[in-house]
Formats: sequence, structure tokens, C-alpha cells
Amino acid sequence: MSSFELKTLEATIRDRIANPRPGSYTQQLLQAGEDEIVKKVGEEAIEVVLAVKGQGDERVISEVADLVYHTLVLLASRNLSLADVEAELGRRHK
Repeated sequence: MSSFELKTLEATIRDRIANPRPGSYTQQLLQAGEDEIVKKVGEEAIEVVLAVKGQGDERVISEVADLVYHTLVLLASRNLSLADVEAELGRRHK
């Protein structure tokens, strides 16, 4: 069983920016613009909180996955990366 890495997802999102595919949800988000992407990040964050408060661990995992995906789309739309976030976390850890 292979493990899925966030870098793989990030690369797929960046590929959608460079090579738009009609019908791609990622492409739809990117075309809708930053306001729509931010709205989705907010919605997913709320859904994480609701899942934690009584919907079970499977639902928590699902909602966190949605939040991570939408956050990566937001970062890519601003030409930022997971590496930028990792660098900030590393800076904070020192």
C-alpha cells in the first residue's frame, strides 16, 4: 500500500494551474477566484469543528482532509507552497 503525500496533492494542484482541465474541481475553484477559495476554507474549518464536537473520528478525518485540500488550493493561488508553511513551522520551533 503506497502512502499519499501532501506534496503529491500540491503538485496536482499546481499542474491544474499550469495545465487547466475542463471539469476539474480544482480548476473551478481557481477560476472562481480568491474570495471563493477563502469561503471554502472557512466552510471546511467550521465543518472540522462540528465534526470534532460529535460526528466521530471518521468524519473528523474527512473534514480535515477537505480543509487541507482547500488550504493547498489557496496557497497555490497566491503562489505560496507547503514548503513556505513548513519553513514557518520550522522557524517557530527554534
